[in-house]
Amino acid sequence: MAGQKNKGDHEGAVIKKVSRRNAEEGHGGAWKVAFADFVLALMCLFLVLWVLAARDQENLQQLLTTSGGSPLLQGNGRQIDHMGNPPGTLIPRDPIPGQTGSQVASKSAVRDSDKRASEQPELPRRSYDSEADLRKLAAQLSEMSQKAGLSSNLQTVITPYGLRVTLHDTDQQGMFERGSAIVDPRFRGLLQQIGAMLGEIDNRLLVVGHTDAAQYHRAGAFGAMSNWSLSSNRAMAARLHMMQGGLAGDSVLQVVGMAERAPLDKQHPLAALNRRIELLVLTSGQAQAVVSMFGAAATEAVNAPGVALALPNAEDLKTMRENTINIR
Repeated sequence: MAGQKNKGDHEGAVIKKVSRRNAEEGHGGAWKVAFADFVLALMCLFLVLWVLAARDQENLQQLLTTSGGSPLLQGNGRQIDHMGNPPGTLIPRDPIPGQTGSQVASKSAVRDSDKRASEQPELPRRSYDSEADLRKLAAQLSEMSQKAGLSSNLQTVITPYGLRVTLHDTDQQGMFERGSAIVDPRFRGLLQQIGAMLGEIDNRLLVVGHTDAAQYHRAGAFGAMSNWSLSSNRAMAARLHMMQGGLAGDSVLQVVGMAERAPLDKQHPLAALNRRIELLVLTSGQAQAVVSMFGAAATEAVNAPGVALALPNAEDLKTMRENTINIR
């Protein structure tokens, strides 16, 4: 038949092209997921390193300020306070509220009043020397400690030398971090309030640091880390925070560290009461006595019989040399 093909005839080859693009795309995105996980891990690592660096910088700055090595506070200067932010943060987290017209007006009025107050001459400060004045000062300090919740950590005693203020540890509340000169935030605020109050009077001040009898396990070379250095650093830290509150730099006559040499509780050398800072608000006479003790000697001094402090004149020296030569 004409419609039938001969056995010798060959059928044409049919080529079917199949695209594998969709199959390849289904497996080609796996590397993107792995790369995203890798980038996320790097971001987490950098975030952790940044937080650690911020905390280390904050701790270093606090150690420098407590040891007196901060260049931001010299004399009567002030140091910028970042206590409003959480530790380790550099950007304030509190939202900035919008200011209304009344708020702007009130702020301008406050600035004007501050300007007028600064233009007024300052009243002269007076010295608290009488027993009544010292009792008034002690009552104000006790009220401050009660408001701060630290009434059990503050004691005041009126002595012939002035008012003795003791800030000490208790079993529940410590003034400093263990083995360091970093002040607890509550005591830091109390010291700043005390500095503001003492800055309004003309009395001179002694700051004395004390520790308990516990010793360092590793004192370092030549005993660099000891109770002597710890008590001195703590006294310096107390002075610094009082100056931040408003204490004048020339109000402090002496900053002393006494280690464990003068315990309050002699029967228990490790008692919390022995870890303390003492502030001695001197009367005018006692302050002058301290200055004369460590300052220049008086022009007129009482000498022992037969002892003269004045140097001989030139003629007497020449005579003494000639007599010495003749003796030889």
